[in-house]
Amino acid sequence: MSVLLRTILLLVVSNIFMLCAWYFHLRHWSHKPWYLAALLSWCIAFLEYSVHIPANRIGHQVLTLSQLQILQVGMSLLMFIPFAYFVMNKTVSLDYLWASLCLAGGAYFIFR
Repeated sequence: MSVLLRTILLLVVSNIFMLCAWYFHLRHWSHKPWYLAALLSWCIAFLEYSVHIPANRIGHQVLTLSQLQILQVGMSLLMFIPFAYFVMNKTVSLDYLWASLCLAGGAYFIFR
């Protein structure tokens, strides 16, 4: 498996953990005290960092720091859309499309 593909797969897993750590408590733990939600989020974030750090180390072999960051941010938005819709039951507006196009433009300039 190529270095770039391994990096992308690890960043996908990392983004799933990140989204859960940041937002899952809003839907399922909103009735709990904030410090319990923070503790749960920190536990999930530990898993996220356990995947994200190796992704960055592997990816840095073939990508620049800027390329890694743009890849992460773009993936974050692309993964946030289905997360917001399917997990958080939020509607998806055209604003997501415009934001995605802006990130695609940023990716173009970083990867060209």
